[in-house]
Amino acid sequence: MAMLTLENIAVAYDQQYILKDFNLSVEKGSLISLLGPSGCGKTTTLRLIAGFLEAKEGKFALNGKDYTRVPVNKRNFGFVFQSYALFPHLSVYDNVAFGLRLRKVNGADIDRRVRSMLDTVNLSGFEKRYPKELSGGQRQRVAIARALVIEPDLLLFDEPLSNLDANLRVNMRVEIRRIQQELGITTVYVSHDQEECFSISDQVAIMNKGIIEQLDRPSVIFKYPKTEFVARFIGFNNFISFDRRQENGEEIELQAGGHSFRAVQGAGRGAQKGLKGAMRPDDLKLGTPEELTAGPNVLTGRVKVSTFLGRSYQYVVETELGDFTANKEMEQPYVSGQEVRVHFPLEKLILVE
Repeated sequence: MAMLTLENIAVAYDQQYILKDFNLSVEKGSLISLLGPSGCGKTTTLRLIAGFLEAKEGKFALNGKDYTRVPVNKRNFGFVFQSYALFPHLSVYDNVAFGLRLRKVNGADIDRRVRSMLDTVNLSGFEKRYPKELSGGQRQRVAIARALVIEPDLLLFDEPLSNLDANLRVNMRVEIRRIQQELGITTVYVSHDQEECFSISDQVAIMNKGIIEQLDRPSVIFKYPKTEFVARFIGFNNFISFDRRQENGEEIELQAGGHSFRAVQGAGRGAQKGLKGAMRPDDLKLGTPEELTAGPNVLTGRVKVSTFLGRSYQYVVETELGDFTANKEMEQPYVSGQEVRVHFPLEKLILVE
């Protein structure tokens, strides 16, 4: 049974709806990420759950209890902000203890819980330091400890790593996942960073214009996007619009501009009724006419642009059905204008809506 549910939620600013008929369920003990471009509604959803915003319509429930109109100070939720939001005049110890003191917890219990939580986030020995004496990653861990020490029913993250440098972001996302799994706390995480969300989440909800386009395990979304928006967002940038399709056993036969294609039939493989194919540049096969035989899923074209990526070259190939991008590791690159063939492996060709 879901621990957190949003049912038919509507949120609007100045009569403009950000969320409408929005639904979401989160299982107890899981980490779900809300992922999408700026303006898609992910932060609005998080602020609604936290209690900073009120829904015009719909219901928010936690553990079967209606929280729709519960004020923010009555929700026992931990919130980790993008900007850390630490008190600069308080030590690490006092920052973490702040929420417990507001709740009138006795001194001995505060000391035990604060020191235990600082140990959990690997900050034992930093109790007397002030925020200005800490690195960005250490400040973020203080913010996490402060959110967790109150033993919240729900933990909320609003783009917590966006202010950190690339290497520190990788280390901190590992720490966040470790702490979340160690404590088994239900968590809602908001980010615009695909790699960040996919690496730490049990499920990812990819949002677009206030709706969830796809909600699934990261591995499923990565391999089998259901819509063109999701596909483009996670790195598919080769698309073919088909004229017709026909099921043929375990395969789907497709036609586009007089060219024949085949795709694999199967549950969970994108949108099986779609008429648009998608493929990643790494999955597209590229070769000379001598290396690749003409036939189904093969187009002939010419190299339009060649870009050196380090380990490989990226090519934009012009064909009758449009331009396609392919990556290929090779010692001697193709030259501009060279005739090549592009092969769309049937097991990698994903149909999307």
